Amino acid sequence: MSSYDDAAQRYFAAWNATGAELADAVAKAWIEDGAYTDPLTEVRGHEQLVAAIAGVHEQFPGFVFRPLGVVDGHHDVARFGWELIAPDGSAPVAGSDVVVLDTDGRISSVLGFLDRVPA
Repeated sequence: MSSYDDAAQRYFAAWNATGAELADAVAKAWIEDGAYTDPLTEVRGHEQLVAAIAGVHEQFPGFVFRPLGVVDGHHDVARFGWELIAPDGSAPVAGSDVVVLDTDGRISSVLGFLDRVPA
């Protein structure tokens, strides 16, 4: 498994974590001042990342993120697709992310794109 795959697995673990596990999962995935930007939000640092992810779980209770396709990468950059899966198995939200990794393989920044969103 590549460092890109490892980073993506930690990323999805963070997005799927809730409660007391969330802060630890974010710390494993992102560097301390790591950033996340998509069309709806822009946050930096573990505290803001935790709040943003918790907010998504409040908006979409019971949903989980799953990878869509393979992780591709070069140098310190990886990209991958994802879907947000509802409890009924549907996937009303999908997107793709580009992540920049530090020398330890943790995420320093994410640029997220929303490819499918509910009306």
